[in-house]
Amino acid sequence: MSTEQEMDKPKVGRIRERNSQQIIQAAQEEFVLHGFKGTSMQSIADRAGLPKANIHYYFKNKENLYNAVLEDIIEDWNVVLSDMDENSDPKEVLTNFIRNKMQLSYKKPKASKIFAMEIIQGAPHIKEYISKELRIWVKERVQIMQSWIDQGKMRAVDPMHLIFMIWATTQHYADFNTQILEVMNRREYDDEEIERITEFLTTMILNGLDIQ
Repeated sequence: MSTEQEMDKPKVGRIRERNSQQIIQAAQEEFVLHGFKGTSMQSIADRAGLPKANIHYYFKNKENLYNAVLEDIIEDWNVVLSDMDENSDPKEVLTNFIRNKMQLSYKKPKASKIFAMEIIQGAPHIKEYISKELRIWVKERVQIMQSWIDQGKMRAVDPMHLIFMIWATTQHYADFNTQILEVMNRREYDDEEIERITEFLTTMILNGLDIQ
């Protein structure tokens, strides 16, 4: 292979990644509006501004694309707790967890809604992931949190339900944003409001865990 060809490989990789993300973003828009069954590859292509053939080039069919959308969502969520261990500071870890989840709810609300719809429908596309990979992921973090409890770093609570509670409270602001904004008489969230909500949730949760 020539030097010129070698130099072109990173460029091709960047173009492929950019196109893939463009398609995934368009797919999110369509899936959140019409659900999996109501969305077509043509509607995704139209929203992405790409030929339908290009969509099939990157993603074989609608199910593969839908799974890629879900994987993208899960990766964003799970990376938040990727580097915690028994020696970590619970205050720092949980504060970052809450803050990052709130930022994702604020900046990527459609992703949260797609995931919620998938779960409400019985997780037909990711049940195996939940029962295997996600179960292991949660179990590992539960063990770390239990070690914090054993070390006296936080109040003795059920770590698994703590994770569920943080998931629920942060994602609520994305999944039910229409209800919340109507009640609050606001048209949309802004940085200041999200910061206020984040501080509220962080204070309530850390105080409940006796973490100062």
